[in-house]
Amino acid sequence: MNSPIRSIRGMNDILPEDIHYWHRLETTAEQIFAAYGFEQIRIPLLEKTDVFTRAIGSATDVVSKEMYSFDDRNRESLSLRPEGTAGVVRAALQNGLLYGQVKRLWYSGAMFRYERPQKGRSRQFHQIGAELFGVSGPDADAEILALGSGLWNRLGLTNLRLELNSLGNADERSLYRDQLYSFLNAHKNELDDQTNERAERNPLRVLDSKDPKVIALLEDAPLLMDHLGEASCNHYEQLKRYLDGLGIEFHENPRLVRGLDYYCHTVFEWTTDELGAQGTVCAGGRYDKLIELQGGKPWSGIGFAMGEERLVELLRQKDDVVPPVMHAYLVAVGENSTETALKLAYDLRAGIPALRLIVNLNKGSFKAQFKRADRSGALLALVLGEDEIRDGQLTVKFLRSGDEQLKLDFNQVGDWIRKYIDSI
Repeated sequence: MNSPIRSIRGMNDILPEDIHYWHRLETTAEQIFAAYGFEQIRIPLLEKTDVFTRAIGSATDVVSKEMYSFDDRNRESLSLRPEGTAGVVRAALQNGLLYGQVKRLWYSGAMFRYERPQKGRSRQFHQIGAELFGVSGPDADAEILALGSGLWNRLGLTNLRLELNSLGNADERSLYRDQLYSFLNAHKNELDDQTNERAERNPLRVLDSKDPKVIALLEDAPLLMDHLGEASCNHYEQLKRYLDGLGIEFHENPRLVRGLDYYCHTVFEWTTDELGAQGTVCAGGRYDKLIELQGGKPWSGIGFAMGEERLVELLRQKDDVVPPVMHAYLVAVGENSTETALKLAYDLRAGIPALRLIVNLNKGSFKAQFKRADRSGALLALVLGEDEIRDGQLTVKFLRSGDEQLKLDFNQVGDWIRKYIDSI
């Protein structure tokens, strides 16, 4: 006998017992995006590899180590998307959504990175993201951060910390990168091989290290903030004033960088102490050169992406997301009962869109069907027996309360159930 096939390591199933957390997150996010004037866009899972190598940078871990890439039958290199922003920019350019207007887009879906699976990090993971194009000032940065803050408030997540930094422009960052590399190179004997390799490829990525020895060493490293020019400093200072005015608490983190090369000026992360090592639940920043890198004319952009798995875990810890209740289970026994039950259920669902109703299948005795009804969690059992079918009536039994059962004519059932749902 063949052994059962199992899922790929790091690519996990989302089971019915957990899906209501996902629905809560996704529905709330969609409402917030609508309130801020963002429109949804859906992009392919698979893109030409150049979409990511141009945007993210070949020296990043994402491109050099983590992408799922392969050649198709035409020997063209394709990749499963490791993040959403590059694909959204490609789609916006290809479909003429940019230039001469402010464009607000949001997306959601699965992303793929070949990483070591651990709690809060899997090889297939899910993100919800927002991108705002066409505004280069700090007001756009503040609006994006206000959107994120509004989402956490709506979800009741009060344990998130906003960390903020500025990466300046490309010239300022290049000068700083050289000085940081010189510092790291002077201390290479104190660093492990992986950190030295990272310093050679992209010194800024060393600032992301979680190694206590590296963190201690970086206390004496030069700061990017000391290399910013007047315009970059003014942008950052104005953003902080906007956030103060909005009452959004933030913490400046001069070591904060993002792992993708396209970022400039404002970068940010929302973090938590409740998820262990994988504490970043949402991150993003400004990327004013990305559209040009993707072949378009210069155009500004800022955005973020949030990790659904990590946010779902926070919602699970709160334990205040209630699964939707099953309203009724339709029990049917006797000749022609199945045909009558199917027709009645069809009409009720059509007439009451909010109704959640299970029809008993595979027949069974009254006793067996009532056991199924109880296991379903339904509030009501709607009973069709031979007497009910003969008289054109339905018996309603209350499975979770002590209310006395009642009989309804078929033409009364819809109005009664609609009022019952409104009352719970």
